[in-house]
Amino acid sequence: MCSSRINAAVNVRQVIPKDAIPSLDAPTFGTAYDGDGEDNVIVLDASPPKAYPLRILDYHEIVNDTVDETEPIAVTWCPLCASAVVYDRRIDGQTLTFGVSGKLADDDLVMYDRETDSEWKQSAGTCIDGEYAGAQLRARPGAVMPWDSFREQYPDGLVLQPLEDARSEAASDDDTPAVIDYDDRPYAGYFDGDGFGLAAHRGNPDTRTWEREDIEPKTVVLGIEVDDEAVGFPLPRVVDAGGVVHERVAGTDVVVFATTDGIHAFENPGYTFERGSNSQFWADSVAWNGATGEATDGRQLVRLPARRLFAFAWQDDHGADAFFTYNSH
Repeated sequence: MCSSRINAAVNVRQVIPKDAIPSLDAPTFGTAYDGDGEDNVIVLDASPPKAYPLRILDYHEIVNDTVDETEPIAVTWCPLCASAVVYDRRIDGQTLTFGVSGKLADDDLVMYDRETDSEWKQSAGTCIDGEYAGAQLRARPGAVMPWDSFREQYPDGLVLQPLEDARSEAASDDDTPAVIDYDDRPYAGYFDGDGFGLAAHRGNPDTRTWEREDIEPKTVVLGIEVDDEAVGFPLPRVVDAGGVVHERVAGTDVVVFATTDGIHAFENPGYTFERGSNSQFWADSVAWNGATGEATDGRQLVRLPARRLFAFAWQDDHGADAFFTYNSH
């Protein structure tokens, strides 16, 4: 149930013009959010904690930001793959700024950096063309949870604000960029449907096949990569295991929690966790929050860098054997 770091991209194609989807390069934040409490947000455990609503990222896909005053990061989202990954923007001593290339690699967002015009596969963080070909961006810890859960768990946190008068060429039928209506959910039908990939989103006949029956292509997976090992934890399998999985990935002890607001992974300092109620788990005689990794006595688990994405995208990157398998016997 482990694989090498990444498989080579096999299908890169230009779908829309470069920068037709505008990245956010000067993001603004506030304490108020005008969306629904059940809207999912990408969460960074920074100072202060930050939330990036997927409702906004559907129209921008990349946020070039700085956290903790000096840490340049890119919060990235591919709606087709449901891949939410946070990356360090520094590589080989250079800080990169990412934009949306308009290309897809295996139905996944291809980012480009404005410094060298190199192209990067978003779900894997690997440069697939250009000066940095073969280089790997470092993933940072991040999580996906509903907005209401973020506000409850992080009362002092900030949330990404919509861009005033934001416009997108991808949302227009002519040469005039259309004003973005963040209340419109352009991928709602795609997420509700059975198909996967660009063709399914566009309502065309499926051009991709799925050859396995043990897991659906759009099953939510939390991917953990340590050194040269990669293990994807499908949410239903963690639920079937009682909501908590203890695993070892490349010598690192990992605990994965399935909670009422998502799937989360932390380094395990040596505890055996048992399911409590809702998002609560028990270990070492105290209760732990499976979404934040915090214990009632103040101890804090270290969140692991992870990639939250659909199963088909994880398999594209790492192969069919790179999934955790739960055996109840």
